[in-house]
Amino acid sequence: MSMQMHLLLIMTMPNDITVQTWIKLARAFGKAMSDIEQALQDNELPPLSWYDVLLELERVKGKGLRQFELENALLLKQYSVSRLVEKIEKDGCLQRVASKEDGRGKRLHITDKGRALRQKMWLIYGPKIEDTVGQKLSQTQCQELGMLLGKLSNSPS
Repeated sequence: MSMQMHLLLIMTMPNDITVQTWIKLARAFGKAMSDIEQALQDNELPPLSWYDVLLELERVKGKGLRQFELENALLLKQYSVSRLVEKIEKDGCLQRVASKEDGRGKRLHITDKGRALRQKMWLIYGPKIEDTVGQKLSQTQCQELGMLLGKLSNSPS
């Protein structure tokens, strides 16, 4: 191995503190998501991904979203969103409506059933967030963690 390659390898390798932080971050996220998914399942509710879709559709207040807009908001692959949308639509929680701008395109709209389901899911999801974060960190710590995570995701909030 050349000296340049060796230096490049050393420069790009994380130190032990960085690795331990990464492990703790991954474990905390994995445990939180597992606990939330289990709580939803225990209450005979759909997976958290449904909540995310319904929330994004509810946020646009009746304007609806094109499927690619939903994909961008959720940061999921197109095929995952397609299957998810089909399941949620089949359950009656969203509907496809012809786009006013483009008659060929469809906009996804949350239904009343979808709003009710999202609210029901929130009654489980919200307290799990509080248990996972709010009960373990002060408000100042939450703000600091939010700022640090924003740096990791290149997002100011």
